[in-house]
Amino acid sequence: MSYQVRENLFISNINHAAEILQNGTVPPHNITHILSVLSSASISFFTEWRSTLSISVNQISQLHVSDLPTAAKSALSPDKLIYSLEYAGKDLKLVRMAVPLKDTESENLLDHLEVCIDFIDRSRKEGSVLVHCFAGVSRSASVITAYLMKSENLSLEDALESLRQSCEFVCPNDGFLEQLKMFEEMGFKVDHSSPVYKRFRLKTLGENHQSGLRIDSSKLGEDPGMPSETSSEVEGATKVENNRSPTYRCKKCRRIVALQEHVIDHIPGEGETSFGWHKWRSGNPFNKSNESECSSIFIEPLRWMKDVEEGALEGKLSCAHCDARLGYFNWAGIQCSCGSWITPAFQLHKSRVDISPV
Repeated sequence: MSYQVRENLFISNINHAAEILQNGTVPPHNITHILSVLSSASISFFTEWRSTLSISVNQISQLHVSDLPTAAKSALSPDKLIYSLEYAGKDLKLVRMAVPLKDTESENLLDHLEVCIDFIDRSRKEGSVLVHCFAGVSRSASVITAYLMKSENLSLEDALESLRQSCEFVCPNDGFLEQLKMFEEMGFKVDHSSPVYKRFRLKTLGENHQSGLRIDSSKLGEDPGMPSETSSEVEGATKVENNRSPTYRCKKCRRIVALQEHVIDHIPGEGETSFGWHKWRSGNPFNKSNESECSSIFIEPLRWMKDVEEGALEGKLSCAHCDARLGYFNWAGIQCSCGSWITPAFQLHKSRVDISPV
């Protein structure tokens, strides 16, 4: 059974979605699009369970993704297909997109929201869309809540209450609710430059590292000191030559090591507890410093950090060009001179870098 949330928008579970895929849709709903939010294992089983005509990765853009956000387009690149989009159903008249997402509090919902919202919006204009997960309670409810928030300018509380008027048993897990609150704070978009998103991304990386997962280079921020792909007229030209925001350079060789957009701000003396498995007390009772300015800046992990990429728990941060020591990193946290604990921490000493003014 499916529940109508809005005109041309329905929520249900995997059983109802399987029934539609096997037998086709019937009036009055006439589902034309299906958004499956399932674990990778369930997506694989669900796909193999039936016979469909899948569209190759190179043809996907012809369907729905030609105007997707940049982040979503990169997710659909041939070498790293995160979202599968295909013709499906009994007569191959349905368009189905599958998004791999587990129903756990630590799962990264935020980075999937924009592509899901775009699919729902386009699908409603072309027909009717069914959004489902395994039970129709948490994952699908989270995605539809985000869609209502953005499309109707609703707060998280109001959007969830509105959804419950259509389907009273929906209940996103606590981790998803926290991320939906971030989505609201960022103005109903996933703003990668927002401090809210930066802290979330760092938290996610830290939790992955703590769980034993290797952090591959694709998860690290771009190296701002690498030559620009679009400007090679001058050897060593960088992406930020004309950028007016503060730039951080190695004091010894002048190589760019960070931009202002990479900086993770913190409140002096209050600390940043990024994840629940490792909490520090705010401040430092033994730190009598009255300095109004921190002696270090903390940034997100970047691709020039060799030891970070190789999986070390802690170590030095050295310039990729001259090997001068710039700072230190520790996934378990570092204390700033102001007394704050930053967790995880990628620290550049201000005495080791030059800061170009705005």
